[in-house]
Amino acid sequence: MKTAVIVFPGSNRDRDMFHALELITGTRPQSVWHTDSTLPDVDLVVVPGGFSYGDYLRAGAIAARSPILKDLVAKADSGVSVLGVCNGFQILTEAGLLPGSLMRNANLHFICKEVMMETVNNATRFSSKFEKGQVWRCPVAHHDGNYFADPETLKQVEDNGQVIFRYADGTNPNGSINDIAGVMNANGNVLGMMPHPENLVEALNGGLEGRILFESLLDQAA
Repeated sequence: MKTAVIVFPGSNRDRDMFHALELITGTRPQSVWHTDSTLPDVDLVVVPGGFSYGDYLRAGAIAARSPILKDLVAKADSGVSVLGVCNGFQILTEAGLLPGSLMRNANLHFICKEVMMETVNNATRFSSKFEKGQVWRCPVAHHDGNYFADPETLKQVEDNGQVIFRYADGTNPNGSINDIAGVMNANGNVLGMMPHPENLVEALNGGLEGRILFESLLDQAA
């Protein structure tokens, strides 16, 4: 599986993502700077976590206007898999690639902890190797992770099975509506999630649960 990671000023989880993707695919991802105009021919594009542009204006708002986003939208429209994690999720919503928006955490504090995730839809390219209903650990680290959508949009994403992951066992850390932790677009090829699966991919990290998401994508690419 060929992969690329877009890097912005303020990205700080790009190296974690490079490591996870290389570990699982056996191939080093290509690094794409935000001012580039075109993405390479890959199976997966990742928008990593961090604080792009220092979260000025709104988290992800400035990054969503970067030159590379025009080609990212085109690649997503053509069916290429796109994964946005944490700040990447914020950027994808600001760019209109995902429904809803990310607001300040309900307690207005930065949160860094482990949460429990439930896989509510495993019939997707991102979750096919999970069991439906599987509950698994994953770390979070964010200040603006409170997912919100208006009632009509929320009904659409719920009815269409676009919610893939929810916070489970009362571990919702940010107040996200319906405990939503990960949501995809209507076409099923773009996923945004606040938790960091790339930080739980080898025993040295304390667990392997995050690998399942990347292995699902690897199967789909094959």
